[in-house]
Amino acid sequence: MEANEVILIPVSEVHILNPRVRNQNIAEEIRRNIRNVGLKRPITVTLSTNRKSGKKYDLVCGQGRLEAFIDAGETEIPAIIIEVDREGAHIMSLVENIARRNNNPLELLHGITYLKEQGYTDGEIAGKTGLSREWIRGIGKLLESGEERLVSAVEKGRIPLSVALQIAVEDDAAIQTALMEAYETGQLSGAKLVAVQRLLDRRKHYGKYYGKKMPAPSKKRPQLSTEELVAVYENNIKNKKRLIAKADHLKRVLAFSAAALNELLRDEHFTNQLKAEGVNDIPERLADLLGEVYA
Repeated sequence: MEANEVILIPVSEVHILNPRVRNQNIAEEIRRNIRNVGLKRPITVTLSTNRKSGKKYDLVCGQGRLEAFIDAGETEIPAIIIEVDREGAHIMSLVENIARRNNNPLELLHGITYLKEQGYTDGEIAGKTGLSREWIRGIGKLLESGEERLVSAVEKGRIPLSVALQIAVEDDAAIQTALMEAYETGQLSGAKLVAVQRLLDRRKHYGKYYGKKMPAPSKKRPQLSTEELVAVYENNIKNKKRLIAKADHLKRVLAFSAAALNELLRDEHFTNQLKAEGVNDIPERLADLLGEVYA
């Protein structure tokens, strides 16, 4: 058999290595495309060495296409047979799943965790999946912390990775500061702010992991609308800018005062007058101020 030769194989003889629970809308779209234009790409399989499956082939790529053919009542499907061991086929299948942008976040968790356990570096995983090394590294940190909810939010585009990383390691006050800065810089919109706040509530009440939910506290905090939450952040930003402006003004006043005092201390008549009054030393705090301004 020639390399990349497409042949027909029985659908009943294909074992799915990494079965995925597919979104029904996506599955229907695949079936509709196959009905309208036919199968654009054959599936990829390798000869199975797993006797338990009782099937001739292990599926490497193309679960959606295979299931669409089975649902349509087809008995055979076009396929390319490649030579790869079971472990290699497993990894290739995982890589394909990870690289899909519409995959389930928990599948993404499983796939990246598995590749890391097999010794692949962030750079190697990035090269195989088309994801950036920084993204893989950041997701890896969240995975190590058990932050499944944050990983899911990042994968779905509900929260920037940088903000998720801050949430994972900071306390409540620092998290709110990070969110305010993200809103101020345009990383989070009003709608996303509400989504992130709800995520934080679930994370606080139910924990980092998905799974069986614990009952929420009896006293429920009133939910803010998007407009109310945006107003809170806008007000916080105004207060922050006001404080910064006030601090800058005080810094300028202190600098001016220190410069004026420094000039006086260089004036011989002034220093002689101080000595005549018995003032021979500068107060420690004043000396510190002069040192800070001219440091």
